[in-house]
Amino acid sequence: MNFRIIPTLIYSLSTLPLTGCTVGPDYVRPQTAIPDNFKEIKGWKQAQPRDNLLVGKWWEIFNDARLNGLEEQVVSGNQSIAQAEAQYRQAQDLVRSAQSAYFPTATVTGTTNRFRAASGQNVAVSGVRNLFGAAVALAWEPDLWGSIRRQVEANEGSAQASAATLQALQLSTQATLAEDYFILRSLDAQKAVFDETVAAYTKTLEITKNRYTAGVVARTDVVQAQTQLESARAQGINLGVQRAKLEHAIAVLTGKSPTELSLIAVPLDIAPPPIPVSLPSELLERRPDIAGAERKIAAANAQIGVAKAAFFPTINLGASTGFQSNTLSTLFTAAKRYWALGPAGAALTLLDGGGKNAQYKQTLDGFDATVAFYKQTVLTGFQEVEDNVAALRILEEEAQVQDKAVTAAREALAMISNQYQAGMVSYLNVMTAQAVALNNQQTAIQLLGNRLGTSVQLVKALGGGWNVAMLPTPDEAGGEVKWTDFLPYPVN
Repeated sequence: MNFRIIPTLIYSLSTLPLTGCTVGPDYVRPQTAIPDNFKEIKGWKQAQPRDNLLVGKWWEIFNDARLNGLEEQVVSGNQSIAQAEAQYRQAQDLVRSAQSAYFPTATVTGTTNRFRAASGQNVAVSGVRNLFGAAVALAWEPDLWGSIRRQVEANEGSAQASAATLQALQLSTQATLAEDYFILRSLDAQKAVFDETVAAYTKTLEITKNRYTAGVVARTDVVQAQTQLESARAQGINLGVQRAKLEHAIAVLTGKSPTELSLIAVPLDIAPPPIPVSLPSELLERRPDIAGAERKIAAANAQIGVAKAAFFPTINLGASTGFQSNTLSTLFTAAKRYWALGPAGAALTLLDGGGKNAQYKQTLDGFDATVAFYKQTVLTGFQEVEDNVAALRILEEEAQVQDKAVTAAREALAMISNQYQAGMVSYLNVMTAQAVALNNQQTAIQLLGNRLGTSVQLVKALGGGWNVAMLPTPDEAGGEVKWTDFLPYPVN
């Protein structure tokens, strides 16, 4: 046999998968019931036009420069996202690992032997002899039933699901940071109200002391005023505990230690922005978690084909060529060349105690589980949009009423304070009015914070401007392949 048979054989073997069949079902995206519109959208003030706001940097709709700066640090600094990125790269590596099975494996061996034949053997040369050898061997299992192709398909689906998981985690982390940030801003606003209240209570205490000195009021009024003042101070100080925790949480979300981040208090002058709400049918294309769940179905479907191909016989082909000589100097000469086709063989499992059948049924059950998970993820997505649309609409109505209550409480406090100074009412009336005014201001601030946080949750429920087109294609799922990846040693 001519030595050039080996390249010809490699080419012939590499084209065999094109003629093989692929067992197992082809993937069809499962259908799920989708409503025509959201139930809670009635009365919702849509942003106009709808598609102009929710883009990649969705947090910019709040027009807060400090929030923008913090969000930009999430992708580059958050360690959970870094972990998810590494897991995505692992999934890409698995795609390339599965694709490597398309090709034959080649090994190069070099051997040397020094021996003496046992007495009585018929040998051409007696005594101690040397035997040198060098060979190249090829081994390959043709993908006749599509097992490798299905495994590649499964790994590509898993890599796409991993990419979607990464995007979902990034969106969730950014939303968590925005929520924490707005709660912190709300606490700062509440602290400012407490500071104003403490100043007002201090002034009231001085007036009460003067009236007590003049003999107009009893000592109890002074004690009550002092009690209310210290209580307001204590409540204002208590806000610092939660604020410190939020500041620390924001630091960790951006990949910093708590000592590296300090946020000064600024006025809460942000209004919840109008948010575009897509149709329910569009939600399937805009949420990375839904896209990831769908890609897991595709991977599970391909695994059915892998398990089904295991029922069919496997064929292994081999070929080798090399040199063999009893002297090293004549090893690489034409006369010392040899070649061999084989070993080649086919194997079919007849009995395995039901193992292959159990594995096949396991893939069917796994497919059903991923379909159920996908449908549940879709339903949860619809629920989250409905919840947050309803919450924003109701909170806005409540905020309008609460603003009126704040105005009324301030007017009532002013009138009762004047009546107290005129000796027309007792100090108990002043305390009650002050408490009502403080509580209403705090409630109004908390409502604004809740509306901002709910706006963030709605943006997250709508996918944050993400689109399924951002997923890597099956060709991209394996990542960039370099020629160094085919070397028989690791190259970073």
